[in-house]
Amino acid sequence: MQVVETDVAVIGAGGAGLRAAIAVAETAPDLDVAVVSKVLPMRSHTVAAEGGAAGVIRGEDSLDAHFDDTVSGGDWLCDQDAVELFVEDAPKQLTRLEHWGCPWSRTPEGGVNTRPFGGMKIERTWFAADKSGFHILHTLFQTSLKYPSIKRFDEFFSAELLVDEGRVAGVVAIEVRTGEIWCFKAKSVIIASGGAGKVYPFTTNGAIKTGDGMAMAYRAGVPLKDMEFVQYHPTGLPGTGILLTEGCRGEGGYLTNKHGYRYLQDYGLGPPEPSPRKKAMELGPRDRLSQAFWHEMQKGNTIDTPYGEAINLDLRHLGEDKINERLPFVRDLATSYMRADPVHVPVPVRPVVHYMMGGIHTDIDARTSIEGLFAAGECAAVSINGANRLGSNSLTELLVFGDRAGKHAAQFAREAAPADNAARIDAQAEDCARKIENIYAREERKESTAELRRTMADAMEEGCGIYRDEGRIRSTCETLADLRHRLPGTALKDKSKVFNTDLLSILELENMLEVAESLAHSAYARSESRGSHQRLDHTGRDDDTFLKHSMAHYRGDQAPEIGYLDVVITKSPPGERLYGGAADAKAQKVEAAE
Repeated sequence: MQVVETDVAVIGAGGAGLRAAIAVAETAPDLDVAVVSKVLPMRSHTVAAEGGAAGVIRGEDSLDAHFDDTVSGGDWLCDQDAVELFVEDAPKQLTRLEHWGCPWSRTPEGGVNTRPFGGMKIERTWFAADKSGFHILHTLFQTSLKYPSIKRFDEFFSAELLVDEGRVAGVVAIEVRTGEIWCFKAKSVIIASGGAGKVYPFTTNGAIKTGDGMAMAYRAGVPLKDMEFVQYHPTGLPGTGILLTEGCRGEGGYLTNKHGYRYLQDYGLGPPEPSPRKKAMELGPRDRLSQAFWHEMQKGNTIDTPYGEAINLDLRHLGEDKINERLPFVRDLATSYMRADPVHVPVPVRPVVHYMMGGIHTDIDARTSIEGLFAAGECAAVSINGANRLGSNSLTELLVFGDRAGKHAAQFAREAAPADNAARIDAQAEDCARKIENIYAREERKESTAELRRTMADAMEEGCGIYRDEGRIRSTCETLADLRHRLPGTALKDKSKVFNTDLLSILELENMLEVAESLAHSAYARSESRGSHQRLDHTGRDDDTFLKHSMAHYRGDQAPEIGYLDVVITKSPPGERLYGGAADAKAQKVEAAE
């Protein structure tokens, strides 16, 4: 076993991981940082984000407005102290990224341009055409190269955290190229491994997003928070799940059913034309738009495609010049994968699993309940997203909380007393290595990894999709329990060590099943409808009982234990989520009363 001694280990080299590594290197250049990544950094999933990153910059905008949009968009399940910190730091982080070279799109006057995004009543989304994540990730990567203290370990699959007496001690990983086991001993560890959208069958997420970091923290004793809240993005391409950015609607695109009707006006999302308060219906929040699609499908108003039901995204009225300037990647994707050039024809789209609001429970400084262990990005729940994330908050979240995780991890690594438990830590690492070797040693292949994974994904879509009810969620929980007991029946066809994706698929499936169980049981216990968690058998929001974060605790071979944690409310008591004409009407009544 190879052993690497480092001060801070970062698991994941996407936006949050690189930002965290840079923060450590900036604040504590004498500390060594090991960035352990499942893939090459430029293949991290941040690269796939298209639309932009939110931060107050326009004169008519304010931190209070960003706060209000975020908290109401999250259906009041956001921790408001975290949201206050987030909206204040957001413009600073985005400006810092510009100084590092991020090529934000510009206004004619030369300033940073912004576009509208769903659920945000004022334009505040900074963008770089429709490749914002690509440019953010490249900017962070090239910036990280300035710091000699940052050492990269690319294509290393992190398998298990090392924890002793409540304090993190490092991580065990597999070098994919050789199959060799490595032990990264660290004073502090930052998990920035992304989400777990691949527990579902139809997702915008890349193949790497299998919840590995979430599962490792969960097994180590950190609860997973708010896992029942899963975001469907309303405009994915049928068949592939490839995302067409919310920027399509921010630039003025329409959603129409098979009759050519802009149906969102029937779902409390406003009139067909923008209101004086700029709350056009296509710019409602993602949960509401995905739910409206479901209702249109029940009414028979959707479009039949070879890949299932869809509706149309119509951009033709924007004109070719604007599409080529603002949405060139969208045009390329739609033309290449659907043979539908948006300059000339509407593009079929449908909701697709996109993001997990839940994740590893952290405080406002990215700390977990294990000393020295931090988490940031989609794998974490700090929680600024609550029951429904607003588009373009997530890229900014990577920066704000990646930075905080790095600074606090560096502080912990510098101040922590030296570990005096080397023998126990070594024994843990050896146990993890034996677990991996035992998978190689399995002789009889009783179960197909691919079949178990397909069964899991189908069960998740059926029981924990856009709309849920007790019977279907219970059936999903039962299926997942059965799959967990069948998992040891998997065995390797490929017994080699080099690039053994057969081994990785078994380890990923174990992680996905643990994440899926935490999600399904959290959904079963929350008998209300809030944000992206919609129950057909409990249609109302229940603030008396469920204005709380769900907390899933790992219990080995048993189902998770679900507890609750109070939401932090500082200045915005729960209210109605109103958009479009309904919000305008209420605002006008308030103004008249004043």
